[in-house]
Amino acid sequence: MADFPYRNALIVGAGFGISASLARQLAGLGVKVALAARNTQKLEALTKDIGASAFSADTSDPRSVASLFEQAKAAIGDPEIVVYNAAARAQGPLAELDPGIVQKSLAITAFGGFLVVQQAAKRMLPQGRGAILLTGATASVKGFAHSAAFAMGKFALRGLAQSAARELGPKGIHVAHFVIDGAVRAAQRPNPSDKPDSTLDPEAIAQSYVDVLRQPRSAWSQEVELRPWVEHF
Repeated sequence: MADFPYRNALIVGAGFGISASLARQLAGLGVKVALAARNTQKLEALTKDIGASAFSADTSDPRSVASLFEQAKAAIGDPEIVVYNAAARAQGPLAELDPGIVQKSLAITAFGGFLVVQQAAKRMLPQGRGAILLTGATASVKGFAHSAAFAMGKFALRGLAQSAARELGPKGIHVAHFVIDGAVRAAQRPNPSDKPDSTLDPEAIAQSYVDVLRQPRSAWSQEVELRPWVEHF
């Protein structure tokens, strides 16, 4: 559609849920889409369906992230939208967590977000425009038992989003963080029969992302919380 303000997008940490729904909606708006994941084989059906490009990347590796942006540029041009959906969990009692696994979780969830935002900013700043969307979770604002590593990573990603928004917003780059406060519906995780509508529909989440991308710069959102209407919070 002619009124959509962006022409291309890079979705990092792409999978079957939010990323796939967002990729389809953006492609439907005429946006050229590139997808990045550690394993791109899982994206074959989606890329074929919407005509997207797919690249393998390790978001915890600075060289891999820099290479990803160069590959994306060759395929679709410098991305005007960059979405960071990558995350890794390391669950268990604090006293029993493997420090190496926790370190890797933080490297993907938080440090990888920094690397992607940095590469996006380098390309968007000369243009004076662009959008960077970061996907958070309930763990972005609330740390649960046996989930310290995930909370650490998501808290850090939220802090990155706030700092980036304050630095890059006045330079024309829209940075927004999304708190996905609940379980995302999937084929292997449907709504429980006794709790209908208790999970978040990925298509509805993606629509919220698109709505934020349409916002005029006189009224930008920096953070959006999304949760099922039946949830108590």
